[in-house]
Amino acid sequence: MKRTVKINFGLACYFAVFCMFSCSKSDDSITPTNAFIPKINIQDATQIRATYGKTIRFFIYSSKATTNAVSVNYSVVDGTAVSPKDYAATSGTVSILPNQTQAFIDIDIKWDPTNLRHGALQFTVNLSDPVGCAIETSSAKGSITNEDGTYLSTDDAGYTTPLAYSGYTLAWSDEFYGTNLNSSIWNQEIGNNNGWGNNELEYYTNSLKNTFLSNGNLIIEARKESAGGYNYTSGRMTTQNKKQFKFGRIDIRAKLPVGKGIWPALWMLGANISSVGWPACGEIDVIELVGTYPSRITGTMHWKGVAGDRQLKGANYNLNTGDFSQQFHVFSIVWTLNTIKWYVDDQLFLTNTAADVGAANYPFNADHFLLFNVAVGGDWPGSPDGTTAFPQRMFVDYVRVYN
Repeated sequence: MKRTVKINFGLACYFAVFCMFSCSKSDDSITPTNAFIPKINIQDATQIRATYGKTIRFFIYSSKATTNAVSVNYSVVDGTAVSPKDYAATSGTVSILPNQTQAFIDIDIKWDPTNLRHGALQFTVNLSDPVGCAIETSSAKGSITNEDGTYLSTDDAGYTTPLAYSGYTLAWSDEFYGTNLNSSIWNQEIGNNNGWGNNELEYYTNSLKNTFLSNGNLIIEARKESAGGYNYTSGRMTTQNKKQFKFGRIDIRAKLPVGKGIWPALWMLGANISSVGWPACGEIDVIELVGTYPSRITGTMHWKGVAGDRQLKGANYNLNTGDFSQQFHVFSIVWTLNTIKWYVDDQLFLTNTAADVGAANYPFNADHFLLFNVAVGGDWPGSPDGTTAFPQRMFVDYVRVYN
């Protein structure tokens, strides 16, 4: 028994010594550099474009500092951002110095004197050929944005109407030239006002983000962004207490946004709303569009019934092809004593008269003011969903009033 124990102990010692030398020999092939090699990662970057030169900076991180410099090569690949139009393509080597854990790559962004409004344009930075390190994240996206640019053009195709009509005189118009909305005519409303009576989801602002002039158009833009405790912003403008109208022909040339939960409107309210309230003041909806039905608009008049309730009469107009976001259309009313007629591209689709109001007060022989807005959500259109793209924009080419 003793002999057996000694033999077994000797064997154990032998294997322990063998393993020690074997492991030592194996370790000789694992140098400190690759045994504890740092991992390199590159981070996505975003830069707002401007009317002057800027750079977009990509940070490169090492998982640990080393006593020797490490490096990687880099190159760029076009995406929706294209060199040299949007950025300056470049390539080279970037090093992380001894005892440091980060470095960066700067890429020049091409300036845009027009200040074009656009969403994210992307390109890719690729890493390769590591020296003294290993690449863990080999690419990053560069995003160039200019969501607040004040220039935005759109295709002008679509229906148009003349500057003059036989039997009418052009009494007033806004062609939306220049760079600033005329504050002597237009008010920009701010807030949500308890959903404006419709449980709407947007917060209206007077920011150039939401309402601006560009290329001869008024643009009202609805965005998915937080403001005032709401998740969307948009624009709502009126001529209340500044410009009011009664009778004549009104033409509004516009291109409308569409999509689930989007609700553009070109409409009018009675100028006496502050004293008599709504709907007693009367409401003339030149057009509204519920974004779920992109090829359909609705014209309506609202008034206060004999019982004090809201009454309305309206009709729909449907395009034969396409939808109202694809081209400009002209939305018109011809408004005379006791009668209002609604048109799309000079096609009559609704006639309302004082007889439709019956025994109730007919409020449409009195002054009204204009309202333009793009609502998000509300009782009629419902809420946006995953299919709803943002931003959404309404373009208004002109509004003209003839007497």
